[in-house]
Amino acid sequence: MIWRHAFLLCVVAFALLPVVFVFSAALNPLGTLGSSEIIPTGASFDNFVKLFSDPDHSFGRWMFNSVMLALVSAFASVFLGICAAYAFSRMRFAGRRVGLLAIMLIQMFPQFLAIVAIFIIFTQVTELFPPFGFDSIWGLLLLYLGGALGVNTWLMKGFLDTVPKELDESATVDGASHAQIFFRIILPLVSPILAVVALLAFVGTMNEFLMANIFLRSDDTKTLAVGMFGLLGPDNRNVNFGAFAAGTLLTAIPTVSLFYWLQKYITSGLTLGAVKG
Repeated sequence: MIWRHAFLLCVVAFALLPVVFVFSAALNPLGTLGSSEIIPTGASFDNFVKLFSDPDHSFGRWMFNSVMLALVSAFASVFLGICAAYAFSRMRFAGRRVGLLAIMLIQMFPQFLAIVAIFIIFTQVTELFPPFGFDSIWGLLLLYLGGALGVNTWLMKGFLDTVPKELDESATVDGASHAQIFFRIILPLVSPILAVVALLAFVGTMNEFLMANIFLRSDDTKTLAVGMFGLLGPDNRNVNFGAFAAGTLLTAIPTVSLFYWLQKYITSGLTLGAVKG
C-alpha cells in the first residue's frame, strides 16, 4: 500500500515540476533563462511589468486578439455544429448519408495539407476583400470554423442520437415548431456536449500556431501563440525568458476561467436528460 502512495506522489511531483519551474521563472527578478531555478532565491513582478511596458511587443493586444478570436470561434463552431448535428440526427433528406460520410472522410486528412490551396485562395481574397484576408482576425476565424465544423458535427450528432425522439414527437403533438423543439427542449438536454465542444474549440484556438503564424504578419494582429513565439527569438531567448514565463501564466487564466464556468453546465446537464420509465 505504501508503494502505491509513493508512486502517486512521484507522478504528481513529475506533473507539477514544469508548473513550478514556470512560476519560478516568472517571479525571477533577473528574468533570464540562465538564472532560472526550481526554487527561486527572490521574488519580483518585474517580468509582468516588462511584459506590458516593453514597446517592442504588444502583449495586451495579443491577449485581446486571442481571447476574442477564441470566444467567437467557440460560440460560432458550437452553434453551427449543433445545427448541422440536429439536422443529421433528426431529419431524413436526400444526401444525408453521403454528407455524413464526406464529413468523416475529410476529417481523416489534416487541415495543414491544404495550406498551399488555402494560401492561394486567401491571396485572392486579400486583393478583393482585405477585411477577410491576410493580417485579419476575421479571415483566420473563417479558416478555424471550416476546420472544426466537421468533427464537431460528428461529435454532437452522436450525443443527439442518445436523446429520445419521443420528446420531439410529444412536443410536435403539442404544436411546437422545429425551432421551439430545438431551442427549448434539445439544447438544455445536450448542454454537456455543448460545454465540452466549446471548451475544446476555445483551447484549440488559443493554442493554434501554424495557421496563425502564416496568416498574421503585423504585430497588432498577432495572437498569443505567434507573439509569444516571437518573444523568444534567437537573439532574445535568454533575456526574455522571464517575460515569456510570465506571459505563459497569464495565458492560462482565460482557459482555466472558462473551464470552471462551463463545469457547472457539464455536471448539471448530465441529469437533465433523465426520463422516467
